[in-house]
Formats: sequence, structure tokens, C-alpha cells
Amino acid sequence: MQRISNSSSIETGRSESLMKMDAELFHSPVVGLTEEEEVDMTDWNLPLAFMKKRHTEKIEGSKALAQSWRMKDRMKTVSVALVLCLNVGVDPPDIVKTSPCARLECWIDPLSMSPQKALETIGTNLQKQYENWQPRARYKQSLDPTVDEVKKLCTSLRRNAKEERVLFHYNGHGVPRPTVNGEIWVFNKNYTQYIPLSIYDLQTWMGSPSIFVYDCSNAGIIVKSFKQFALQREQELEVAAINPNHPLAQMPLPPSMKNCIQLASCEASELLPMNPDLPADLFTSCLTTPIKIALRWFCMQKSAKLVPGVNLDLIEKIPGRLNDRRTPLGELNWIFTAITDTIAWNVLPRDLFQKLFRQDLLVASLFRNFLLAERIMRSYNCTPVSSPRLPPTYMHAMWQAWDLAVDICLSQLPTIIEEGTAFRHSPFFAEQLTAFQVWLTLGIENRNPPEQLPIVLQVLLSQVHRLRALDLLGRFLDLGPWAVSLALSVGIFPYVLKLLQSSARELRPLLVFIWAKILAVDSSCQADLVKDNGHKYFLSVLADPYMPVSVLLAEHRTMAVFILAVIVNNYNTGQELVVALSHLVVQYETNFCTVALQFIEEEKNYAVPSPANSTETGNVTPVRESPTIPRLRSVNSYTNLRAATTARTLNKSLQNLNLNEEGGPATFSPGNLSTSSSASSTLGSPENDDYLLSFETIDKMRRVSSYSSLNSLIGVSFNSVYTQIWRVLLHLAADPFPDVSDLAMKVLNNIAYKATINARTQRILDSGSLTQSAPSSPTSKGTLIHQAGMLHCRSKRSSSPSSGSPPMPGASSSSLTNEVPKPPIREGPPTRPPYTPTLGGQAPHSQQFPRTRKMFDKGPDQAAEDGDETAIHRNFISVSLQTGVCDWSAKYFAQPVMKIPEEHDLESQSRKEREWRFLRNARVRRQSQRVIQRGVTRLDDQIFINRNPGVPSVVKFHPFNSCIAVADKDSICFWDWEKGERLDYFYNGNPRYTRITAMEYLNGHDCSLLLTATDDGALRIWKNFADQRNPEMVTAWQGLSDMLPSTRGLARRVSIYLDRSKQGGAGMAVDWEQETGLLMTSGDVRVIRIWDTEREMKAQDIPTGADSCVTSLSCDPQRSLIAAGLGDGSVRVFDRRMGPNECRVMTYREHTGWVVKAHLQKEGEGHIISVSVNGDVRFFDPRLPETINVLQTVKGLTALDIHPQANLFACGSMNQFIAVYNSNGDVISNIKYYDGFMGQRIGAISCLAFHPYWPHLAVGSNDYYMSIYSAEKRLR
Repeated sequence: MQRISNSSSIETGRSESLMKMDAELFHSPVVGLTEEEEVDMTDWNLPLAFMKKRHTEKIEGSKALAQSWRMKDRMKTVSVALVLCLNVGVDPPDIVKTSPCARLECWIDPLSMSPQKALETIGTNLQKQYENWQPRARYKQSLDPTVDEVKKLCTSLRRNAKEERVLFHYNGHGVPRPTVNGEIWVFNKNYTQYIPLSIYDLQTWMGSPSIFVYDCSNAGIIVKSFKQFALQREQELEVAAINPNHPLAQMPLPPSMKNCIQLASCEASELLPMNPDLPADLFTSCLTTPIKIALRWFCMQKSAKLVPGVNLDLIEKIPGRLNDRRTPLGELNWIFTAITDTIAWNVLPRDLFQKLFRQDLLVASLFRNFLLAERIMRSYNCTPVSSPRLPPTYMHAMWQAWDLAVDICLSQLPTIIEEGTAFRHSPFFAEQLTAFQVWLTLGIENRNPPEQLPIVLQVLLSQVHRLRALDLLGRFLDLGPWAVSLALSVGIFPYVLKLLQSSARELRPLLVFIWAKILAVDSSCQADLVKDNGHKYFLSVLADPYMPVSVLLAEHRTMAVFILAVIVNNYNTGQELVVALSHLVVQYETNFCTVALQFIEEEKNYAVPSPANSTETGNVTPVRESPTIPRLRSVNSYTNLRAATTARTLNKSLQNLNLNEEGGPATFSPGNLSTSSSASSTLGSPENDDYLLSFETIDKMRRVSSYSSLNSLIGVSFNSVYTQIWRVLLHLAADPFPDVSDLAMKVLNNIAYKATINARTQRILDSGSLTQSAPSSPTSKGTLIHQAGMLHCRSKRSSSPSSGSPPMPGASSSSLTNEVPKPPIREGPPTRPPYTPTLGGQAPHSQQFPRTRKMFDKGPDQAAEDGDETAIHRNFISVSLQTGVCDWSAKYFAQPVMKIPEEHDLESQSRKEREWRFLRNARVRRQSQRVIQRGVTRLDDQIFINRNPGVPSVVKFHPFNSCIAVADKDSICFWDWEKGERLDYFYNGNPRYTRITAMEYLNGHDCSLLLTATDDGALRIWKNFADQRNPEMVTAWQGLSDMLPSTRGLARRVSIYLDRSKQGGAGMAVDWEQETGLLMTSGDVRVIRIWDTEREMKAQDIPTGADSCVTSLSCDPQRSLIAAGLGDGSVRVFDRRMGPNECRVMTYREHTGWVVKAHLQKEGEGHIISVSVNGDVRFFDPRLPETINVLQTVKGLTALDIHPQANLFACGSMNQFIAVYNSNGDVISNIKYYDGFMGQRIGAISCLAFHPYWPHLAVGSNDYYMSIYSAEKRLR
């Protein structure tokens, strides 16, 4: 997919610059090229096959991240107790105050009015200050209280709050300091004495969860005492839990104090500041009026003198309201919130930040303001204390940004107040977004998170900066799942959820991108989206024809579809938003069982074709003259087709699979499915293994499916939807990719088991029932489609039989025919079956379903006496058939898409490795060309010999390294021919009756893959070979699904060539075009099939027009020509650009025997060179109808190859010798013996191949030996 952040012009420019830089790299002496060496750009321009992520990655979803951002125990502070012990006019005895001294309480001078009025006014003001942060809480004041009054207040609030949080605010400025015994002070009724109040009692009355605020001197003592008492309570709880007879266990259990929070104004040994310019309740002012005290404190600093005309009186005149961000006061409050949030998020541990700043709105506000209290009060040698304790934040760098914002605001005050000039908004948020952008642009891979992330959250509230903030947020989320997790932990979710209510079209691409990233990492957000009707937003995006025009429109629409898919995935409420398809196999299980049983019966009577009974090549023994009567005739159908499809549309879609008598599926098998279990463990007990389907059984059944004997089925016709689906499953069960075949085998074995049980139970019905015809497939007419409200309704069985037929158990009251179903006459219990089951009372599987079922119901509940077998296989498909493809595909949306691909990053390791490989390739081409230009006069120096584990059948040189692949019947061995070492040996995975007949290196210039072709038409691609790692199958598919099996793997290669007209057995021939990514395949078939590996589908079928097999293929990508040698001796030339009827442009019939090799020269004159088993070598010009040259070599050839660069060809004979010829027909080498003093005679030649560039010849013989001959010793 295209990268999200770049337009097409930018991408084109970048590609051009990359190509330019590549060319410069080749000239650079840093990478080892001199000025005389040519620049070779060939390799850079070649496409790569099977190197996309789905081929190189393990098919599994991304690992689920721990969901730490969503608060499971979100709370509210619903009650607030304001306890003020001021005793206005009387100072406490243990504190000597200065003169003048701080007097203001809640910004009121208590000496300016009567003591009682002052006390009440202060209490009222304090309540108003708290109400700014939590207006819906229940507030209770207790002014100069007694112990009983505090107890009554606390117990009342706790009782009403239940499990919610209660706040206890204590102002002890008019009473003595707290004691070391854990006591605070209140009054007696007459205010003549100070009465101690134990913190232990206060804990009991307040309960948990609670938050305590202490504004008094030595407040840290209270925090310590509180912790000690809390620990004591925990110990008491443990004792009571361990020993129920303990006296503590008989008493009411004390509440746990684990969820309690404390905020104290100073340490245990500190006094509150008494500066007359500050309020006496400085700590309370910081917590409840942070902007006011912050401005006053700023003006008291020396730096404030830089702002002329600003004093404490002017601060009181700042216009605006705290909750209006457009005004100066509101903007300062907004900036303050962003800065304190940012400081907390950067300093605090993530779990503590979530608890204090995201769990409770009032607690979050108090702790944000607590950070300011720490900064201000530390400047007066007073250290506020909190529990849980916070790291020091008073020196954080973001406070400087706050000072700058305050400075800019205050500098405008004189002109705003005196002259009425307009207020200039602060550049704070724009500057912070720029800092965030710099982090995104210039940061390295492993780095600390950006400290501006909480500010981006705040900017989403602003319409001015919202578009830019969403763009930057999307770029941040694109960094990976860790970035999404960070953004969610900072609290981004409710903001982007709220933005879905916006109708602004310019926000749609950004919101779609952001939500795709969020849901790809945390799909649990689907519930929040559905709750807020967020899914409608993405539906409107898909339906919006006026979406902003860009090259990324398709990408965003894809993301919108992905979001909707996540909403309905595994979420019942979401699934009701769309039309869900029923499971056809479950819905029509009995019909599938009928088809399965018929296939099993046909397979038992099917004779495997063999050469002995084959009259001619390609002739297959028919199954039977006349079909037998199937054992199972009745087909029970179900009512209420819930699938949003008809038989006609389903049959049409199945026809696209190209399942006809000539071939199997014309598309690639899904080669990257993932499953953890195998087909061998599919079904249960060994006592009932007659329904287990082996690979051979599957293969025979697959061939049976091509014949018309299936027309004998009554009720399920040959062309029915069930039969076609069953045929697809049979083809998939024989798929060469193990994971695909395992999945299909599970389904087949499951149905085969149930079909066998049904057959045992039902046996053969009487002839009267055999005449009844059941519907073959669901039709559009008469199909009852449930409304959304009825999808989850379960109705009772109907007992009314269909007219003209006996009541079938489990059958529908109205069959799926063209008649409109009639409602049942009455509802009642199910009728008894007209026969008695024979297997221990077990009824057929179809009878155990009610007439109407829930769409996603797992099936009927069976009785315990059904036995273990049924229990094992119950819900088999729904439980066991799992692949990771959907999760892996969804992982794309969680991974970076804006990042420069690693292969385009000039500094990446993979890029450097590619450069090295391409330089190596250029050196090989250059050096080998020099050797060939000098002329090759002999080619008999043996540079490698070793015994192969199996008889070599195919050999293939790697084009650029010293690796050679040698295939025997079913395994591949890799050798390093320079070092003489065996690198690897592994099993190809083809069935025992097949053999490897061809190999090709894909991407040989870069990251090499090995393609193997077997004579059953299967193609397998391997990676990680020959490098001391375990080889892995990248993908596999049936390249030719209609290979004739009559001669497959029946004779060794030596004897095959003796009489080709009788033996046949060409196997599979392939040729690979790296330039186009096309793979040519043919063999014992009548077509040349071309596969497009980029699209992973069949590109073209070219009919050969001959009745014999194709033995050799050679193609030229420049001219789009294909030369094919055939078993009848003809050589045919095809132009694949033309239609199927006109593409054969030339046919040469000059050979009289089997064509061993046909080679189409890609360079030079472009001639066709062909060699037959009789030893005649013919040269053709594709433009001329006759031979232009003929050479005669030895007869009885078993192997031949032509060097693509040098004018050489080599022949291998069953007579145990190799002859190497030049283009003039002169023998330059004749090899009969291995090198050495006791050199033995070489064996009959089974295969040979030239190196694509070097004058090297690899030879495999029947004596298991593999040898390589060269023009010079130690050539490299």
C-alpha cells in the first residue's frame, strides 16, 4: 500500500532520488568499484517474487498489549467534609506568629468582620472554591467543631457515599499542632478547651476510599500516623482472617485504608509560611485557586519587574472566566492544566499517573494543583507531602514555559484594561506542537516518549489547532503499538471519541486513520464506538462522495472498512449492525453428509490407473460402467435460510474457482494460513477409523469428482452447491501446502464421520422412500429470511408433515423449493422418528437440531449416552478451524505505514546487504564473461565430486554463489562446490508416488528462493536453505491440477528415455522469468499454464494443440515468446501476447523422437536449439519454418543442457559418458571416468546442468555421485 504521508509526486521524486543515489553508490570507491568498472543497474530494476510480508512473516496477529489505560475502578468524589478549626481572634498557644503575619483565609481577612461572621464567610468561600472543581458533590461544613460533630459528619457522608470517595478537608490554623501520637485538635462545646481527635478514629468514621487534605503546621505528622494506623488495621484484618475465634474476629472488621489519599501542607517538622503578602492558607489556595495564587507569586518574584506596570492590584482585574478559553484568564487556566498534566505524565510512573490523574476528576485537579503548591511553598522552605508520595517536580523545565505564558499575558494587561486593546492569544500551544513535530521528524528509533503528548490532547479542544494536532497525533500513532498504548494511557480516547460527532469533512481522513490505529491495537474500544453511535461516522465516510480528494482516498476507505470490521468482530451488539451469513456446512449438514457418503462409496469402487492397464498416454480407466445405488438416499433440509445468498449466486461464485473436468482451482491456494494442529489428530477413537480419510483416499475421491457417476445421487445433484463445495474441499485437502490441507482434512473428516454414523443408523430405506426427492440446494424463492429481531429466536419444532411424503425427523415443515413456506398448524413436542436407531439409541446428527436455530448457535445439546465419539466431534469446525490470517492482516494497521521502507533507507542494514549482493553479481558476470570471451576449448577438469544422499534427478546451479541444489525423488541436497561441503538436506514434502522433475531459483540475484516442481503438478517454494537454518516453505500450490497420473513416477530417469512413446512420464517442466515475475508450467497436460507471481494467480492458459506431453520449456521476456519441446518430437513456438487460438506462431516437426531439450536464446541471434532423444541437434530461426542447421550427437540421450552464455551444449547418455560440444558440433570434451589414480567409470547419466555464467557443468549419475567439471582448475 502507498505510504500515508506522501503524495504521488513526492513519492516519484523520492524514487528518482533513490535511483540517482544508487548510481552514485556504484561509482563510489567506498563500495569497492573502480572507475573502469561498469555500472550495472540490472539487479536493482528486477522485481522480487514472494518477498512480501505475507511470505516473509509468521502469520499471526500482534501480541495483545496490557490494557493499562482503561480505568476499571473509575471513581467520583461525591461528598466533601470541610472542617475548619480557626477560632478567629485567638492564636494557638504553641505557635508564635510574626507581626505582621499572614492573615487571609480563603482570600478573606478574618479580622475585618466579627469572628462568627468571618468563620461562616470563610467556610462559604472554601465551599465555592471546591465547587469550581466538583460542582455536583455534596458539601458539608463543620466550623470549629467538637469531636462528636466531626464523627456525625464523617459517618453521615460515608453512609451516603457508599463505595464512592469522600474528601475530608482540615484547616487547623486556630488549634495546636498535631501530636506525635497521631492526634489533631478540635474544640469542646464551650470553646474553652482543645480536644484531641485520634486519626485512628477518623479513619474508622471516614472509611475507604477517601482523600484527606491537611492544612496546618507539622502536617507531615498526620501522614505518618495515618500510615501507622492503616498498617495496624491490615494486621488486625489478617489476624481475624486466620483465627476466627480471636476476639478481633468477633468485632466489626475495620475498613481497609489502601485506597486513601493524603495531601499535607508541610513536613512533620515544618511550620507554615507567615509572609504577610501570602494568604495564611497558602496550601489551600494552591489547591483550590491555583491561577490566582500563581499570578500573585509570579508578581512577587524579581523576574516580574521586567513587566512594567504590573502589580498585585492589577492581577485582580484580569478579564475573563476560568472556563472560557477565549479569555485571558481562561487561556491561562488551559495552559496551566496542560503544563501540570505534562509534568505529571513525564515524571510519574504510568500506573500512578492513571490512578491520580485519570481516575477521579476532583483528585486529578487537586494533584495538578498540588504540583503548583510544591513549587510555591518550596520557595518558602516548606515541603508539601502526599501519600502516595510523588517525585519532586518543582524544577521541571515545563515550569519555564508556564512563566513565559504568564509573562506574555501580564504584559498585555495595562493596554487591555486601560486602552481596551484586543487580547493576543498565547503562542504556547503552537510552539508545543512544533516541538512535538520536531520530535517526530528528527527523533531516533529508540528514544524517550515525547513530553508534549499530553499537550496534544489539550490542543484537540481548540478548533484553531485541531487539524494540525490530529495530523501530528496520527503520525505519532503510526510509530507502532507502543505509541498507541502511550496515547491511550495519557487519556486521548475520550477526546477522539467526542470528535466523531464533528461534521467537519477535513477531519475525516485524520480521524479514520487515528481510529484504525487505535482499534488495531485495542479492539475493546468497539463497545465504546457502538455505544456512542461511532460506527455511523465511518459508514458516512464510506458513503461520502465529497471526501477530500487525494491519492490516499482508497487507503482511508480501506481503513474505514477495517474499523467497521473490528466493530462487528466477536461483538454481538456489533454483529447486529450488519447482515451476517449463516454457516452453510452447519445449516445444510445432512446434504453434505449425503455427498460425502456418495464420494466414499465411489472411492471404494475406484481402481487406481496404472501403466499396465493404460492403453495409451493420458487414458484413465473409467470409474464404473453403471453407478451403484448409494447407501443413503434421504436428504433432510432445514427451514429458515439465514444466509444472505442464493444457490444461483453461490454457484456463480464457485464457478470462478474453475472447477471443471479439466482442472482444479485456478487460483493460488492460500499459502500462508496458520494452524496449530494436523489432520492426523483430527478424529477420535481407533475403533471407528473407517471414516478417517487418508491422503490416498482424498486423491482418489478428488479424481472421482470429475465423473458423472455422481448423478446417481438422489436429492443432491452433480451440479448442486453441496457437491461443488465438497469438490473444492477435496482439492484443498490434497493441496501441497500442509496448513491448507490440514484445515480441509478437518472439515472432510468431520463430515465423513457424521455421514458414516448416519449411514450406520439409517441403513437403506424402503423403496417407497427412495422415490422421494429432496431439494438439492437453497433457492431464492421460498427462502425465509429472518428479520433482525428474529435472528436470536428459537422456535419449537413443527410436527406437521409435508404433503405427499412421510414425516422425516428433523426435516423442515416446508422444503426449500419454489413454494412459499406455510406456517405450521400447531406447535408441540417433536414427533418420534418412524424408525428405531440401531447404534445404541443414537439418532442421526440432523435429527438433533431444532427446526429453527440461532444464527451463531453451536448445535444441539446431546445426551450423555451418545458416547464419547459424538462429544469429541461436537462443534468441531467452529472450535478447531482457526487461522491467524485475519489477525495478521489486521496487524498491518497497527504497524508504521508512513515510515520509509527499510529497503529504501540508504543507511539500513538490509540496504547495505543488497548493495553487497549486487556488487557480487556484477563481479560474477564480468569475470565469467572474460573467461568465455577467451574461448572454452575443453571442459573436463573435475573441480567437485561427492556422493549424494539420493540418486540425482535434477541439478541446478545458483547463479551467483557457490551453491548447487541437487534433487532426488523427494528431497533436495545443497552443496558448496567450492569448499566441497554439504550445506543442507531436507525433504520436499511431495507424496511418495511423485518425484521432483524441475527446480528454479527465484530472486537468484537477491534473496534467493528455491522452486521445486513435482510430476503431480505441485509447486513448492522454499527459503532459508543452505545457510545452516531450518528450511521453510514459503508457499505451495497446484500449478497443474490436471496432470495425467498414468505414468507418474513409474520408472527411473535412465529407462524413461528408452521408449518415450510407450512410457510417457515427462513430469512437470517449468521456466522462470525474473524480469516479468511469470512462471511457465507444463508437462503431462495439453496446455502451457502461465502464473503471475506478483498477483499470485493464473495469468494465461496456452493450448499446445498436441496430443503428447510437453518435455521442455524456454521463454524470452523481450519477445514474449515461449518455445516448447514435446514428446511427439515437435517444437512449438507461442507468442503469449496473442489469443489462445492464434498464439501458436510456429511448429517444427523435424525431430523423430522425444525432445529432450528446447532452448530459446535470449541474446545473440535468438535462435531455438532443440535436441531429441535420437541425438539430433537442430537450430531454428523463429521467423523461418525450417531448420537452419543440424548437428548429430550420440543416440540414447538421457540428459542435455545448453549454456546460456557460451556456445556449448553437453549430452549425457545411459552408456555412461558425457560429451561436450561447441556450436559447430565439435566434441571438446568426452568424459567417461572420474578423476584420480583409481578413477572408476561414471554411472549412467541421470541429469546435468550448466552454470548460468561460468563454464561449469554439473553432472548427476545413477551411482549417486554428483560431479562438476570446469574449463580451468581453481578458476575462481
